[in-house]
Amino acid sequence: MVESAGLFADYLASLPAAQLDRLYSSLYTCQAVLRSLPPLAKQYVLRLLFLTDPVPAALVADWPKPEAQSKHKASLDRLQQLRLLLACSETGSLSAASAAAAAPAAYRLNPTFQQQLQHALTSGAPVSRPSVPASVASRLPSAAELAVHATSHWESVLMHLVSPPSIAGGHGAAVITRVLIRAGLLIQTGSSLSVVSSLAFPFLLKDRNEQLWAIVSSYIESAQDRGHDSGDVIAFLLELGFHSIGTPYSMSTLTSMQQEVVEEIAQLGFVLTQKGRHDQWFIPTHLAAALSSSLSESATSDSEGFIVVETNFRVYAYTQSKLQAEILSLFMRLEYRLPNLVVGIMNRETVNNALALGIVAEQIVQYMRKNAHPQVAIKPPVVPETVVDQIRLWEFDRNRVATTAAVLYDDFPTQEVFEAIARHAQQIGALLWKDSKKRKFVVRADAHDSVRTFIRHLGSKKKRRSDA
Repeated sequence: MVESAGLFADYLASLPAAQLDRLYSSLYTCQAVLRSLPPLAKQYVLRLLFLTDPVPAALVADWPKPEAQSKHKASLDRLQQLRLLLACSETGSLSAASAAAAAPAAYRLNPTFQQQLQHALTSGAPVSRPSVPASVASRLPSAAELAVHATSHWESVLMHLVSPPSIAGGHGAAVITRVLIRAGLLIQTGSSLSVVSSLAFPFLLKDRNEQLWAIVSSYIESAQDRGHDSGDVIAFLLELGFHSIGTPYSMSTLTSMQQEVVEEIAQLGFVLTQKGRHDQWFIPTHLAAALSSSLSESATSDSEGFIVVETNFRVYAYTQSKLQAEILSLFMRLEYRLPNLVVGIMNRETVNNALALGIVAEQIVQYMRKNAHPQVAIKPPVVPETVVDQIRLWEFDRNRVATTAAVLYDDFPTQEVFEAIARHAQQIGALLWKDSKKRKFVVRADAHDSVRTFIRHLGSKKKRRSDA
């Protein structure tokens, strides 16, 4: 998904250069970064991958067609942000290029990245960690059971945004809450309470892969806050993305930091941990695999659609998920809840309630389109155009009227005083409304002190005149 790749690339680009270079010593990081690149940037990397000499900048400038110049520039910018493409002299000296970084003479790939990616593409980059023999594991879950486990844990994470728990809960709840607070989706209001932030409700309507990388980025930052090296955490999480789903791997092969990470991301649904008599192992789920697969531009969400929208604004959702029902209730009124079916209806009030939570009309429309039932998805339009247009019109009507904090002034003793004060408010650009007949006017709340000071000054001036 483009959004997932963008989040991932932006996060890596924010890291210090030394830490980024160290990350490229991992085969898995290099492959994940390659997947996250735009198509043209991938082509440039593969074009330079097996070259030993720098490529002149003039030659690189001639690569794109005239109509692709904007994509060419965007690709070069991204490659340089990630330190994949390094400016250098024509002899390959990086130090010479630093003095004239604005106009490099030549380009070369990051040597560490180039070496690791060459090895990954020529050797197949097998997972280096040995799996636990099936005879040792007590009982490995089936693919369906593992998928249910991952989905239920992930939905429990998102349910924290619907009904935030006490921060003083168990270890699992504490891990989830800490990550959501770090992401800005929850706000800690005290030692044991948290409330949902305004960012949470729009977040619930995003694509799952985009949600995934937003949570992972916050988890990495949370781990760094606790003293872990963020580069080591990133490299290990990306390595998990290349492990086989459903295959058990021994915890004894992990460092103490990696073992702690596994225990914590198990609460998010990325792995399932099990214990035997003498060993403990972890089993990657499809969420762990999505850490790498979701970075590809061709990646799609693996969740099956379940929504049918009718032209009368009635919505049928074929789901057993409590989370999905709660998400739908953000922008519609639920009428029936059956074991595998939720029926609701959208109207102006329910959509306006969603808009008040920070959700925008396009998010509602895209959510219904992305989660359309398979039988509906094959017959466009997936969501009736009348419904889409009306949702956008409701948003337009709501945004057409803007609210401004204001103060009303009335009960003026004379028309002269009223006009003088209203004229001052107008001169400072604070007058919002005026009724000369009723001697009332409204000013912006932020100008209240200025108007009040003027009234006092006007009153003292009149008093001096009367005393004279």
